[in-house]
Amino acid sequence: MKTIRQLLATKGSTVWTVAPEASVFDALKLMAEKEVGALLVMEGKRVVGVFSERDYARKVVLQGRLSKNTPVKDIMSTSVTKVNPEHRVEECMALMTDKRIRHLPVIENGKLVGIISIGDLVKEIMSEQAFLIKNLEQYIGGAPMG
Repeated sequence: MKTIRQLLATKGSTVWTVAPEASVFDALKLMAEKEVGALLVMEGKRVVGVFSERDYARKVVLQGRLSKNTPVKDIMSTSVTKVNPEHRVEECMALMTDKRIRHLPVIENGKLVGIISIGDLVKEIMSEQAFLIKNLEQYIGGAPMG
């Protein structure tokens, strides 16, 4: 299995962020514009939280708050699990499953270098399995493996 560094090299390392004081409405607009399900909440260069669609649904909509009047810092998830680029895809999948989270910031030497989602991991695992199946079929069929 690939490392997160290898996955980011293919996927890209663009990370969309928001300040803690930004309104939930502005954060949602950015998420819609960039077609992402979460934003990292940053104070300077430090990750202080994650704001996701799940946070919005559970902490704004269901509590009757207004997204234009609610700052991200009031509803963001502050317990942020982070990984480094040397973590393996399967390790991150296990971590996400265990902690019931969908996004992992990737930190190297104290610096944010990317973010991975559960979708990124599932896509990578499916690609790896397809490759293995193809090679096994070739092996069983007597063709040279490639």
